[in-house]
Amino acid sequence: MKILKVQTLRGPNYWSIRRHKLVVLRLDLADLADRPSNEIPGFYEGLVEALPSLMEHHCSRGKRGGFLERVREGTMMGHIVEHVALELQELTQMPVGFGRTRETSEPGVYLVAIEYENERAGRYAARAAVRLCRSIVDSGSYPRAELEQDLQDLEEIRAEEALGPSTESLVREAERRGIPWRQLAARSLIQLGYGVRQKRVQATLSDRTGILAVELACDKDGTKRVLADAGVPVPRGTTVRYLDELQDAIEEVGGYPIAIKPLDGNHGRGITLDIESWEAAEEAYEMAMADSKSQTILVERFYKGNDHRVLVVNGQVVAVAERVPARVIGDGRSTIQALIDETNRDPRRGSGHDNVLTKITIDRPLEQMLERQSLTLDTVLDRGEICYLRGTANLSTGGIAIDRTDEIHPENVWLAQRVVKIIGLDIAGIDIVTPDISRPLRENGGVVIEVNAAPGFRMHVQPSEGIPRNVAEPVLDMLFPPGSPAHVPIVSVTGTNGKTTTTRLIAHIYRQTGQVVGYTTTDGTYIGEYMVEPGDNTGPQSANLILQDPTVEVAILETARGGILRSGLAFDRCDVGVVLNVAADHLGLGDIDTIEQMARVKAVVAEAAAPDGYAVLNADDPLVAAMAEHVLAQVTYFSMNPENPIVREHARQGGLAAVYENGYLSILKGDWTLRIDRAENIPLTLGGKAAFQIANALAASLAAFAQGVRIEAIRQALMTFTSSAKQTPGRMNLFDLGRYHALVDYAHNPAGYEAVGVFVQNWPGTKVGVVGGPGDRRDEDFQLLGKLAAQMFDEILIKEDDDNRGRARGSAARQIEAGITAARQEGLARVRRFETILDETTAVNTALDRAVDGGLVVVFPESVSRAIDLIEARGPRETTKTTPTPKTPIADPASNRTSQHSEVKSV
Repeated sequence: MKILKVQTLRGPNYWSIRRHKLVVLRLDLADLADRPSNEIPGFYEGLVEALPSLMEHHCSRGKRGGFLERVREGTMMGHIVEHVALELQELTQMPVGFGRTRETSEPGVYLVAIEYENERAGRYAARAAVRLCRSIVDSGSYPRAELEQDLQDLEEIRAEEALGPSTESLVREAERRGIPWRQLAARSLIQLGYGVRQKRVQATLSDRTGILAVELACDKDGTKRVLADAGVPVPRGTTVRYLDELQDAIEEVGGYPIAIKPLDGNHGRGITLDIESWEAAEEAYEMAMADSKSQTILVERFYKGNDHRVLVVNGQVVAVAERVPARVIGDGRSTIQALIDETNRDPRRGSGHDNVLTKITIDRPLEQMLERQSLTLDTVLDRGEICYLRGTANLSTGGIAIDRTDEIHPENVWLAQRVVKIIGLDIAGIDIVTPDISRPLRENGGVVIEVNAAPGFRMHVQPSEGIPRNVAEPVLDMLFPPGSPAHVPIVSVTGTNGKTTTTRLIAHIYRQTGQVVGYTTTDGTYIGEYMVEPGDNTGPQSANLILQDPTVEVAILETARGGILRSGLAFDRCDVGVVLNVAADHLGLGDIDTIEQMARVKAVVAEAAAPDGYAVLNADDPLVAAMAEHVLAQVTYFSMNPENPIVREHARQGGLAAVYENGYLSILKGDWTLRIDRAENIPLTLGGKAAFQIANALAASLAAFAQGVRIEAIRQALMTFTSSAKQTPGRMNLFDLGRYHALVDYAHNPAGYEAVGVFVQNWPGTKVGVVGGPGDRRDEDFQLLGKLAAQMFDEILIKEDDDNRGRARGSAARQIEAGITAARQEGLARVRRFETILDETTAVNTALDRAVDGGLVVVFPESVSRAIDLIEARGPRETTKTTPTPKTPIADPASNRTSQHSEVKSV
């Protein structure tokens, strides 16, 4: 059994629209391909012994023990690996439950999809599951030590990769509200929302938090002086930089007891409280200096009372917690060391800030605290005797938190809110020492000790005692007030052909509204009028670039098959999902072997459209039209035939559609028709002759109209969008070279050839084709390209891509030659001659050199930019010119009549 490939999905995907986080194994069962589990001696017993908790897996039986029943009766090893990987994560506090296993067309090879909570852990669990199953097959068992190591490794990965408790509470609240979030590449930044509507947080600092307020809060002495000037009760204190200043400072604050802390410390580090002697003060000074970046120490009068943290968000008190220092309570038998060990065994305690509580660490400050109480770690406390282990009450040093939100006095609420206003923080934690938080500070001598920027939420969301408080809720209310969206409009476009043109056209339509449009295509990623990155950018990485950009107001994303299969979609949902068509291309790649499977891949875009959004589907393509059955969004259709029964019924029921009728591109809704313009007036359609471009324009217009773009903006966009090398490179770019014309189109599959062929076959002059295709296609795909080319062109030059994608040089050309020969033998060909020139540059130049008067040279290139450069080097005319009239006009499906169109826009 061998893992051939591991992929990680992070968005809506081929396996599930709802479950975005999946690891997919391509697993070769090898010698186990024909051996179900019931034929492997001792396997059931060994599996149950290793993981008895698999009893809780219901599987398809829908009952406890259902999965193990299937193992006992006989199931394939891929299915077992799926369940084991899920259970390993469950055992390490990562709850997951979704898995799927499917056989591929390759014998013995399976795809196993496993849900994960943590990406690294999911991949580890998948590999560990294969090891476990292989071990049981070979030996009947999986060593306990190895299983324990696997679980320990998974625990460590979970701890390393986990968000902090404050961040975790914020992202969970965001998820509850349907706000997308993602981690950015630096400084633990979290982005909430998309594009121009995004907000950013770093733990509990928000992009609304002012740097001046943060710097003031970090300056403990400065904060105290500002608050004192405002009449807020604060401790008497002063700062020192040298030990010989310490004695004067102690006298200045009124003598013992005192507190010593770093001026710029946090999380209780370097702080010593209730100091009663010079010796203790000296030691506290050294400890504080070690934790002070500024090498400045704060000396304060120590005030006795209980330590409280008051959390203020957006000017309002939202939670109050009393913090109790780390302590143990005697039982009359155990030493303090034993009591600490017992306390640390509490499953709620862990290292750092990730658990509800933090383990108590034995260090010098703890030993000093014991010495001040005349105790040691070996002391046995009387039953009920309390021994405090820390002078500070921070949770990070082992303290506990008790919720006091409902007990704080209204005057103290007012004071806390005023303090935060004075400092200027949007989210702040105020430390107050008072004997009783339910009484005003002015009555019981309470004081404000500190004001903290980036306060931790752990003590409030998971108090040791009392009511947990959802303090993330007011933060999200502040960042996204009710009614304010977190998403920008997202239009995702997929299909076999026409994606780039349609994406660019939709982006052009939205630009008419004055918004900043970010869009991705096969030739680059763009924001506004500028290219950000060149390349074939139709996957999730490029989409993420757009969605992370804080200037983008609308995102138009070309979404290709490869990215969906490799990583899933980059977004949680889209507002419009456009599916143009599904044709036989890329079959045999990525375990997608049939056109029906390809349709399922493309359907991910339509199914990811939000319930209040739209799916734009091609009613003329049965595979696309059938996607409506599984779509939650509102369905809209486009069609080249207004009599299409799907469209007619849809419109009758009040649905929205776009059709080509009586020579017009029109929007239908119910019983009314809104005409955009005649196709012959729209440059993209080449005078109404490029039928597939009419279909693309219909889809783009419908996507924009469904989102509320006015018809005037759509019309203006269609009239100013051309098939030029600048605006849509490689998409029906027609060049006027004087004696002849040249056409560049990135058609690379049979459907693309056929679409261009509708235009080419009506050209009145000699037609020369420079043809080829990507090397990773099947032999039969190349043969079909040859047959189609033989029907389109009078002369054919066969070339190959520079990158043959693993295919032997010349092999693709030979298959195309075979297709041309077959077309001739079947009497389907018009081609008079053909030859092979493998180098694309040479083939293009040869075709251009041979062009005859009135002729058309059509190039289907690997490199669009190179082909355009070769043609532009020959000085094409820049003015629009009337081109020859087609011999056969295109039929208007709405009227069964034909219409002559004599003008074609040229470059």
